[in-house]
Amino acid sequence: MSPRLLAVLVLTASVAPAADWPYWLGPDRTGKAGDFTAPAAWPKELKKGWSVKVGDGVATPALVGDKLYVFSREGGDEVIRCLNAETSKEVWSDKYPAKAVGGPASGFPGPRASPAVVDGMVVTLGVQGTLSCMDAAKGTKVWRKDDTGSVPRFSTSSSPLVTDGKVIMQYGGEDKGGMIAYDLKTGDEKWKWPGDGTAYASPVLMTVDKTKLVVAVTGKSVVALTLGDGKKVWDAPYVAARGGYNAATPMPDGATLVYTGSGRGTKAVKLEKKDDKYTATEVWANKEQSAMYCTPVVKDGMVYGQTTDDKLFCLDEKTGDTVWTKKLKSVGGRTIGYGSIVDAGKVLFSLTPAGELLAFEPGGKECKEVAKYSVATGGTYAFPVVTDKRVFIKDGTSVTLWTVE
Repeated sequence: MSPRLLAVLVLTASVAPAADWPYWLGPDRTGKAGDFTAPAAWPKELKKGWSVKVGDGVATPALVGDKLYVFSREGGDEVIRCLNAETSKEVWSDKYPAKAVGGPASGFPGPRASPAVVDGMVVTLGVQGTLSCMDAAKGTKVWRKDDTGSVPRFSTSSSPLVTDGKVIMQYGGEDKGGMIAYDLKTGDEKWKWPGDGTAYASPVLMTVDKTKLVVAVTGKSVVALTLGDGKKVWDAPYVAARGGYNAATPMPDGATLVYTGSGRGTKAVKLEKKDDKYTATEVWANKEQSAMYCTPVVKDGMVYGQTTDDKLFCLDEKTGDTVWTKKLKSVGGRTIGYGSIVDAGKVLFSLTPAGELLAFEPGGKECKEVAKYSVATGGTYAFPVVTDKRVFIKDGTSVTLWTVE
């Protein structure tokens, strides 16, 4: 073997591809980044790679390979774009006319639900319930459905779950609706559960006794359906108080399910199957720490979240006891409870709507901050997409690539 060929092989073997962020909540739908590389010494500032205008929206982009998929609104259209993640150059785009959000949520006219990129397809869910499936490489439409009925008061926000060849989405309004599964390749209906209205959280996958379950917070409850046929196997009432919403995605950790809601604290239950029936036993309930919009992250026996009054919190996963809290920067002096938390291995990231990205160490009796950066002037309601040394930030109208060097 020639020295030149050997050098090429060594170089190729040493450069592993960065991990993907293909859908809501990252590679395994638990808020965990696949391969973020924390620096030995954190820089004073992050390095900006590029920034590009893409239109309005708070949907988290999806990253697969060297392609970044962004779902937003421009003019009277909803637009799905495929960008080169290294250069921001547009590879393809598709758009369709869509009515904007009106009423009390009109300040956020763009999409909320994050795209999912699975098996060479891109699936998006617009604010009026338009469900689209696109070819991820070419940008051609595979199928599209506009007949999903009514939508919640503040428009569709629940990101579709795509797994095992199915697209699972919540449909309808908060009083009447349910969940439905379509075939990913054809768009044919596989099953439908018209059991409860939809809210603003997203369904996730949970395995109990070797059975895959779709777990979701609906308009009035927490439910578990079998992935195969949509049969309900467990539910529990979960009605929001007046002025509150069911918006935080439930977080499975093995057989334990952690969920939270406005004014109702944070709760953990253990799901078990006994004699063909599923039961849930309460593990603990913390009445003090409530997250309305922020989805908690479970890491190394701790639960991390952000309260409705903009405090970062850490709970003991075994007992539910509060370990510590930390006040975060609010938007214009107002506490609004939005925030995103990502498990990036040696650190966790917290992103506030004020455009502040905080890196802190997991564990400990207090929040140990290691770095803090301004990554936008505000409007950062989407999750940061974290991989390798890169952090992609979607603000009100743009996407920006930052690198940790």
